Amino acid sequence: MGITRAAAAAAAVAPGSWELQQHRRHSLRLMVVLIILTLIRSPLLEAQDTLQLASNLHPTDLGVLRAVKNAMTDLPGGTFFSSWDFSATGIDPCQMFAGVVCINIQGFSRVTLLSLGPEEAGLPGLNGTLPPELGYLPFLTQLSISPGAVSGPIPRSLGRLRNLNLFSCSQNLLTGSIPQSLAGLQKLQVLQLSNNKLAGAIPSGIGSWPSLEFLVLSDNRLTGTIPMFSSSNSSTSTPPRAALNHLDLRNNELTGELMSDNLPSSLEFLSLTKNQFTGSIAAVGNLNKLKYLDLSFNQFSGEIPSSLFGFVGLSYLLLNRNQLSGPVIVNAEVTIKVVDLSFNLLVGSVSPFLAGAQILYLNNNLFMGTIPQEFVTSLEASTLQSLYLQNNYLSNFGDLGTASIPPTVAVCVQYNCELPPPQSICPESQGFVARPLTECQVLGIKQNSCGHI
Repeated sequence: MGITRAAAAAAAVAPGSWELQQHRRHSLRLMVVLIILTLIRSPLLEAQDTLQLASNLHPTDLGVLRAVKNAMTDLPGGTFFSSWDFSATGIDPCQMFAGVVCINIQGFSRVTLLSLGPEEAGLPGLNGTLPPELGYLPFLTQLSISPGAVSGPIPRSLGRLRNLNLFSCSQNLLTGSIPQSLAGLQKLQVLQLSNNKLAGAIPSGIGSWPSLEFLVLSDNRLTGTIPMFSSSNSSTSTPPRAALNHLDLRNNELTGELMSDNLPSSLEFLSLTKNQFTGSIAAVGNLNKLKYLDLSFNQFSGEIPSSLFGFVGLSYLLLNRNQLSGPVIVNAEVTIKVVDLSFNLLVGSVSPFLAGAQILYLNNNLFMGTIPQEFVTSLEASTLQSLYLQNNYLSNFGDLGTASIPPTVAVCVQYNCELPPPQSICPESQGFVARPLTECQVLGIKQNSCGHI
C-alpha cells in the first residue's frame, strides 16, 4: 500500500518542473526503504511490532531481553520465564515480565534492573549462559542471577554497563576468569560472584573502583594476590569515595603477603580463610573498624598484633591453623565474642584479659604456666561459655579443679603437663589426658603429675 501511494503521488506532479525532479527523488528513496523493510524484516523489528500496542520499550532493550530468553532456561520445576511471552500481543515486558524493571528516558522505556531467577530461596534457578547482549543495556543499574546452574564465562561486554552498581551471580557454575573489562564499572558498589568455578587473577582495576563497598569472590579457584584497594580520598578537590567495607575471598588459591595497600582501613568484614597466604599479619593491626576477621587456614607467621584485641566492635577473631608465633599480648579485657588462636606456635603464659571472650580456642599451641583465676570466675558465671586449652604445656590449672561450672559450659584442658580435673570434658578423639613427662621436660617443666593414662 505504501509503495502504490508513493508512485501515485509522483505521477500527479506536472512534468518538467523542478518540484517534479525533487519529488521523484524523494519517492524513489521512499520506495527503496519500503521495499527493504518489506523484504528484510529483522527479529528486533518484528518484536517491536508485536509489542508496540502496549509497550514503548526501546528496540535495543527488547532485543536484549529476547537474547536472555534464548540463552537461559528454567531448571526442571522452575517457572521464572513463564511470564516472558514474546508471542502474545499487547504485552508490556516492563510490566509483565518477571524480574524486569524499567524507567522512562526520552520517551522510551529503558531496562534499569534485571533480576533473573526466582527470588525465593530453595526454588529451582536457571540454566544456560549469560548472553553477551547483556552489555547493551546502557541504563542497567542492577543485574542479579539467582542460584542455579548458569555456566560459561562472564561476557566481556558487561564492561560497557557504565551505570551498573550491582552485579550478583553467586552459587552457579560460571567458568573462566573475571574479565579485565569489568574494571571500567566505576559505579559498581556490589560485586558478588561466590560459589562458582572462576579461575585466574582478580583484575587489578577492581581496587580502583570509587564506589565499591561489597566484594564477595569466595569459593572459586582464583589465584594470584589481592589487588591494591584505594583508601578513602582525602583530597578536597574531589569528593570522597565510598569505602570498601566487606571483602570475602575465602576458599580460593590466593597467595602473597598482606600489605597495607591491599587492605583499606574502611574494612568491617574481612575473610581470607583457606587460601595460601604467607608472611606477617601486621597489616590487619590498623583495621580498627573490623567487626569480623578470619585469616584461618593459611600460612601466616610472626606475632599477632596486640591492637587486634582492643578493636571496639570486633566480634570474631579467627586466626587458627596458621604458623603464628610469639607471645599473645593483650592490654585490656577483650570484648570479642569468639577468639580462635588454635593450631599455631604461640608461646608464653595465657593472658587473663582473654577471659572476656565468650568462646575461646587456645588449644594446640605452646602455652605454659597457670590458668588465670579470671578464667575460672568467667566459667562459673557462664560469661566464658567455651574454653579449649588442650594440647599445650600448662602446668597448673589453678582453681579449675574445685570450680562449680554450669553443665552448659564447655571446658577442655587435656594433654597438658598436669592431669586434668573432672570438669574437663573433651571430645573422645583427644586420646591421652596428659603429656608424657619427657615432653614436658623438654621445655623445662617438671611436674610429678605428668604422665598419661
